[in-house]
Amino acid sequence: METLEKVNADYQTQLNEWINYEKAAIDLISAIGKLWFEKSIELILFRNQLVDRSASEIMNLHLYAKNIVKKPITVHDTVILANEILKSNVGPGRIDIGKLAYEWHQEKGNYKTSADFINDKLKGLMGGAATITPKDVVLFGFGRIGRLAAREIIAQAGKGEQLRLRAIVTRGNSNEEIIKRADLLRTDSVHGVFPGTVIEDLDNKALIINGHTVHMIDAKNPEDVDYTKYGITDALLIDNTGVFRDDKELSRHLQAKGIAKVLLTAPAKGDVPNVVHGVNHETVDVKNQRIFSAASCTTNAIMPILYVIDKELGIQKGHIETVHSYTNDQNLLDNYHKKYRRGRSAALNMVITETGAESALKKVLPHLSGKFTANSVRVPTPNVSLAILNLNVNREVTRDEVNEIVKKYALEGALVEQIQYAFSNELVSSDVIGNPCPSVFDSQATIISPDKKSIVLYVWYDNEYGYTRQVIRFSKHISEVRRPVYY
Repeated sequence: METLEKVNADYQTQLNEWINYEKAAIDLISAIGKLWFEKSIELILFRNQLVDRSASEIMNLHLYAKNIVKKPITVHDTVILANEILKSNVGPGRIDIGKLAYEWHQEKGNYKTSADFINDKLKGLMGGAATITPKDVVLFGFGRIGRLAAREIIAQAGKGEQLRLRAIVTRGNSNEEIIKRADLLRTDSVHGVFPGTVIEDLDNKALIINGHTVHMIDAKNPEDVDYTKYGITDALLIDNTGVFRDDKELSRHLQAKGIAKVLLTAPAKGDVPNVVHGVNHETVDVKNQRIFSAASCTTNAIMPILYVIDKELGIQKGHIETVHSYTNDQNLLDNYHKKYRRGRSAALNMVITETGAESALKKVLPHLSGKFTANSVRVPTPNVSLAILNLNVNREVTRDEVNEIVKKYALEGALVEQIQYAFSNELVSSDVIGNPCPSVFDSQATIISPDKKSIVLYVWYDNEYGYTRQVIRFSKHISEVRRPVYY
């Protein structure tokens, strides 16, 4: 039986260890801030944002990283590597410090110092500042996606070398309306308080968000605004209204002075390319194309997983069922709606409705078009949805094999920003709120049929924030302001 003295000693030892970790996390936060604001280098940890995180959050993210790669990744290692990056000649970029820490653990015997390791691993990012012309951004519409996009563009602004939010267009910009919109930006029932400052500049019809002056412009028609009057030129306009959906309607934005490109945050009709960043963004001509669509939240959730499974196993056919949180398109209480069933109270009912998931395949993964059926059920939750993919594949597989395939793509390659590999037995929808990945693959829920050729996959997604992050990624791509990355 342990003595009281030993129990107390063990307790104190563990507490001291935790305090040392917390001190290291605070040192890491300091390095993260200096890299971000002085060198435009953003550190992430297996796709998780590190800028503006607390010490406890930093330590929790390290624990997640350790569980994902099954190797020791400590705050002590990452702070050493972060400080080496700070002293190096690495230029603007986005660097996964978790991947670096894992490689340092595996390969440190091959290097004399941690500086040698950083200089070797990040040699492709060496050379100081990259030449990037910042892109002005206009948000046309300021609803759920518009406000999240404003938060995210400001949060990612750093030194202002990529996307710069310059204006928000709404119907009406009276003092009362500006004050109300500022309040909606500050607080959100789902996503919480905006971790920054929003000041109403009513004399100049603007909001000052974390020091960024953002003009609040009143316009009823896309072509009515002269953005150059506000010093805005060659801008990307992100249309969050969903009112204008085809090439002809969206091109009205291009008639306004100061707008160079248009991005729709909804599925587009006609010849406008529907793009899921990470899957088919390289197929668009960013030099000559001027109108784009970021497709839908559901499309961004399912396409990365369908791409991976089809590439590795081949898909014969399948069915997509989405369990989707209600949206502002539905009624709070029963009332007339142009679509069947959506008129019934969203907060009280599960509602069967259609989804554009299958039709989206025609534009994103056209070789899979015609192989799927799809439907959706709206449920009484305010955010986070679930896609259930029932797939017939070309060969026999095991549950572990399927999970390992997805895990590999979540950690390596072109889809690391799109897929997060989740392994918790207790994962539920609220856990996914604020997740930056459009596809959160629930590995514990994977089902393999007895014939081993039919599989059922469960993919969670924050249909607001996760989708908005995809919009921002694609915005940077078409604006040609993406920095080099090390993932």
